[in-house]
Amino acid sequence: MAIITLSREYGSGGDEVANRLCEALGYHCFGKSQIIQAASETTMSKNNIIDYTEDNHEVQSFQDRLFGRTASSVQKIAWLENPSIATSPNRADVHDTAVLSLSEKAIRAAVGAGNMIIIGRGGQVILKDAPGVMHVRIEAPVEKRIEWVEQELKKEPGAPQSEKKLATVASEIIANRDMASADYIKRYFNTDWGDPRLYHMVLNLGKLTIEQAVQIILVAVHSMEAQPAAPR
Repeated sequence: MAIITLSREYGSGGDEVANRLCEALGYHCFGKSQIIQAASETTMSKNNIIDYTEDNHEVQSFQDRLFGRTASSVQKIAWLENPSIATSPNRADVHDTAVLSLSEKAIRAAVGAGNMIIIGRGGQVILKDAPGVMHVRIEAPVEKRIEWVEQELKKEPGAPQSEKKLATVASEIIANRDMASADYIKRYFNTDWGDPRLYHMVLNLGKLTIEQAVQIILVAVHSMEAQPAAPR
């Protein structure tokens, strides 16, 4: 069965689309457990593994990257995989190599396992030419995304009581998360996160319901599965 990579704007409904697709197809979502499995096959201990991929990525300034100010967990990974660099100065290229190597290993292992939806983490770039992989992007108007994030914030203790303040916080969260995702793809893959040419389809949940989006993807997946394998 096909592998699906799913890129989504924060608050667009992409996670719900992924969950419903998993239910409909009997797929699993690729997540931290797969990162842990890949890391466990290296010299790393599970206790030292941090989900440092796209979901937790933070935009760094040039100075941060140059001096490695916010890359301690990644530095640890790089040192454990190659102890000979342990006495070297902090260098962004070492950190980037460690991040990319482990992420790619886990994602390619997911392809081997099959029946998987890979959410974010650069799957649309790492697997761009892989056969039997469908790349999907979910977007939505910012107004709708703000409404969704506001509803999530209201569930949290200490949420702002003012609707205006709530909207401001939601807007900031969306902007920061989108910026981090775009920076992750640009930094590690030198690719534009929103480039529609990366995807088989880009679905706007301002125009479609979640269920309609799921059905469109299901039709495309089943069509891909029905196609004979291309000759090598």
